[in-house]
Amino acid sequence: MSAILTENIGYVVLLGVGLFMALAVTLMVKAETKWLGTRKTSEWFYTAGRTIKTGLIASSIVSAWTWAATLLQSSTVTFQFGMAGAFWYAAGASIQVILFSILAIELKRKAPMTHTFPEMLFVRFGKHSHKVFLFFALMTNTVVTAMLVLGGAAVVNSLTGVDITIAAFLIPLGIIVYTIFGGLKATFFAEYLNSAFIFVVILVFVTSIYFVSPEIGGINGMYEKLTNASILKPVEGNAMGMYLTLASTGALIFGIINIVGNFGTVFVDQSYWQRAIAARPKAATGGFILGGLAWFAIPFTLATTLGLAAIATGVTLSPSEIELGLVAPTTAANLLGDLGAILILTIIFTAVTAAGSSQLVSVSSLVTYDVYRTYIKPASSGRELMTISRFTILIFGVGMGILASILFQFGVSLQYVYLLMGILIGSAVAPISFGILWKKTNKFAATSAAIIGLVSGVVTWILVTNMIYGEISIATTGNLIPLLIGNLTSIGVSLGITLGGSLIKPESFDFASMKQKILLVDDRIRNMIKKDTDEETLSNASKFCIKVGFSTTLFLVVAWPLSLYFSDYIFSLSAFYIWIWMAFVWAIGAATIIIILPLIEARRSIGEIFHKANQSTNSMMVSDLERLPDNENREILKILVPIDGSIDSLKALNHANFLLKGYAKARIHVLHVIQWTDEQEENMDEEMTVQMQEEGRRVLRSVIMPKQLNDYERIVKLGDPPSKIAEIAEKLGVDLIVMGKTGLGKSKEDLGNVTSKVLKLTSKPVVLIN
Repeated sequence: MSAILTENIGYVVLLGVGLFMALAVTLMVKAETKWLGTRKTSEWFYTAGRTIKTGLIASSIVSAWTWAATLLQSSTVTFQFGMAGAFWYAAGASIQVILFSILAIELKRKAPMTHTFPEMLFVRFGKHSHKVFLFFALMTNTVVTAMLVLGGAAVVNSLTGVDITIAAFLIPLGIIVYTIFGGLKATFFAEYLNSAFIFVVILVFVTSIYFVSPEIGGINGMYEKLTNASILKPVEGNAMGMYLTLASTGALIFGIINIVGNFGTVFVDQSYWQRAIAARPKAATGGFILGGLAWFAIPFTLATTLGLAAIATGVTLSPSEIELGLVAPTTAANLLGDLGAILILTIIFTAVTAAGSSQLVSVSSLVTYDVYRTYIKPASSGRELMTISRFTILIFGVGMGILASILFQFGVSLQYVYLLMGILIGSAVAPISFGILWKKTNKFAATSAAIIGLVSGVVTWILVTNMIYGEISIATTGNLIPLLIGNLTSIGVSLGITLGGSLIKPESFDFASMKQKILLVDDRIRNMIKKDTDEETLSNASKFCIKVGFSTTLFLVVAWPLSLYFSDYIFSLSAFYIWIWMAFVWAIGAATIIIILPLIEARRSIGEIFHKANQSTNSMMVSDLERLPDNENREILKILVPIDGSIDSLKALNHANFLLKGYAKARIHVLHVIQWTDEQEENMDEEMTVQMQEEGRRVLRSVIMPKQLNDYERIVKLGDPPSKIAEIAEKLGVDLIVMGKTGLGKSKEDLGNVTSKVLKLTSKPVVLIN
């Protein structure tokens, strides 16, 4: 297949868009930490402070669940089976996220301070079981990552001609940069930008293809072309061979595989647990339900547009190109030219990077908490955990490219990995779910169920392939029937062993022990969690999630599709109109929620950031001469005086008072900084914080303020003294810093250590007193 775009465009997307995303996300994290006072501790790095609200959780879910496969494979199955393919892809993969809301709220009830789901299972089942489920967790992240990079690299190669191996290594580049810097919070920001961009592009495709494109001729023209295509090339297993029906045996088989396989990639993927952990308790309910319903619109609307358009326009691709997911990009390029190709390339690239960032954080948290802190160094400090995490992100990020290249060399396609994943990880779904939901779950039954289910699924898949096709190869093992039986065996055997073993020999686990054994070092977040986790509210939320989750599931995968399947219903023109408009309106509604709701919820923080940024900009625009105390027309003069109890610092206070003469309004900010490292601050609990701040206030109260001084403020801070002095001076927008030439600390130079560092760190005028 010849490239539609030039290699230069490919590299612009790979490097330009990737670095732009990295820069944008890094600046967003920087703005939050600088102007909202967020501390970059290990707890913040892994859990985003556990303060994420509904809108951002929903947009994060949409982005994390939108892989290259979502954008590519959905159009592929639609190209193969018609309307039923788009529906079964969307319905078969959205119910897992909606049902996960039940586990998310149970996590908040039973283990609100956990960092990973294997950490919970360590308390629930013990060390040996923990290792088994940690293996499944890491395997899930590896399978998902393989699909992300495989799909992304294949599209970049097909559309631009960039070597697929180079593309596989360049895709993770930007991800590594902002994930190492900003952790999970950076991932949330990247996912919000990605979700918003994807919905905008989908609406562009729908509008262009159904209402503008002369090749399609509108909804009416699409209907006629699909009808003609059904006559020329009827679909085996579809009602009357038509594309315009949900009565499709092939799509139904795909739908079952899709449902089974995606339970594993949600319930066993640490990234979804990470979002449940990061969410405020109230956000855990609405975030996952809204996210699942909004995500439905992406594959459903996109595939109903590009997948059906590929059939209508007679797109011709080889079987290998179809398996690589090239239906959507080829159709976009054919109908919208270079613009369509660039748009599909860009949304796939941003989807891969945003979801890839989620996988990097997940792997780093598993390695850091479940490997390093559990088995290597249980008493590790927060700084050590951050170091391990960043090192893991770097290694796994590079490994993403290596893994994708290896799979491609073996001829493993995106479609193959997507359909296989349920066999590999589906057996862990029941043990994990019952282990967290049901106190009677037997740990031996659950652990053995995961292992036996995996082995049974793989063996059955291989045996059925050999029985039907007579050989074992990538081609034969990738057929639907063996994959369907293997998927059902893996999850079914595991479910049977877990339930049967637990009923025969039930345990009676006290979930309250999770709260006692899983603790947070950060006392402020611990207290916040205790205030938020009201048992009655969480219990009601759990009941709500169960009702909504199961009723939505029954509607999406039973009542709605099966009524159309068993009736062999073929869509009329008027019904097709309703179907297309439903997809369009659903996409608009989802886009509105995903883009607007996070902004509404964060309006105060956004306003505060802009306000402080504006103040900082205005302060920087004032020249040093204007800041000096020689302008009688100034409304107010502000001076910062750092006090450490030394003679020079007290002289500085008296001199500052002298400088205030002639000013109608003036204020002195007296600052005392208690030396405290980042590591000490991170591991300090609330009681120690109060004690240290009280000690600082005693120091300042012992300082006699000049009688003439009426307007002053005493400030106590913990941290690195020169850094805090420069930081407070900037935040307060002071006009001048007056401090001693030397302080209590000894120095061989004329200037004290703190003083010399302040001169380097601040842009404010500094007056030194000897």
